[in-house]
Amino acid sequence: MKEALLYKKLDRKRVRCNLCAHRCVIHPGKAGICLVRKNIDGILYTEVYGRTIARHIDPVEKKPLYHFYPGSKAFSIATPGCNFRCHFCQNWDISQLTDKDMLETGQKATPEQIVSNAEQTRCKSIAYTYTEPTIFFEYSYDTARLAHEAGLKNIYVSNGYMTYEMLDMFSPYLDALNIDLKAFRESTYRKIIGARLQPVLDTLKKIKQMGIWLEVTSLIIPGINDDPVEIKDIVNFIATELGLDVPWHISRFFPAYKMSEVPATSLRTLQLAKDIGIEAGLKYIYIGNVISEKDMDTKCPQCGHILIRRRGFSVIENNINDGHCPNCGTKIAGVGL
Repeated sequence: MKEALLYKKLDRKRVRCNLCAHRCVIHPGKAGICLVRKNIDGILYTEVYGRTIARHIDPVEKKPLYHFYPGSKAFSIATPGCNFRCHFCQNWDISQLTDKDMLETGQKATPEQIVSNAEQTRCKSIAYTYTEPTIFFEYSYDTARLAHEAGLKNIYVSNGYMTYEMLDMFSPYLDALNIDLKAFRESTYRKIIGARLQPVLDTLKKIKQMGIWLEVTSLIIPGINDDPVEIKDIVNFIATELGLDVPWHISRFFPAYKMSEVPATSLRTLQLAKDIGIEAGLKYIYIGNVISEKDMDTKCPQCGHILIRRRGFSVIENNINDGHCPNCGTKIAGVGL
């Protein structure tokens, strides 16, 4: 265990965790909603520091990040746990664990070992992903600082429920994020996700203001967030509050966890979402979790020239010339293009 960062001591040995937007008030002997931050005699501890439940080498496109050093590799790690309770969780077997499970799960790895592994495997970045990285902030923070010293980039794949305090502290070492905007209805966030919508929207705007590279993913689920009106609300938020250059990943839902009886998203619905995004002026829209490869290619928003061809998560052709379209010279949004 390691003493947590970003918490405040209260009376009667209670503490308030200021890491995520839940801002849990935790009594002695109890844990927060994430189950991995525990109050022991008035001191808040993280119980997952240095314990990875997953370690893989991924294409950065798998995060998904399509405009951040495309074709590079990301050394991807996770610890157990999450601060959301999504009924449709795709990684529920490692994120939705009980308190006892968490104490017995994971392999030890120091931040130094993680950075060394990333260097040895010639990865461009370290991605904190699979589960919610905010809940293992101390671990990712220590790793990220060492990563920057070694010339590596740091990526968060997150639900966006972190506080401004966390972002301010982490921002010098955070290079890119993919944030899930899971719905645009408060009722959905409260009933199916176990959180609130507004903190996620606030986080997205904060990240954009800080100048950290941002891409947004929306998992479209039949009967939950696939209404064209709601999809239009998501698109309008991205367009007006984040900018037309922010890539939007439309992800296909497949039955999982507590929603195993819900059918997979139809291709027609995914295409409708893309059309709504195009109509709003979004420049970079991708459809994921599908067989079709044409919806994964990056095209110039000005002339339509294919800039990056992808097959699955692999880049098979990159025609971008020093950040510009080779056909018409348009500047292409991104980092390391």
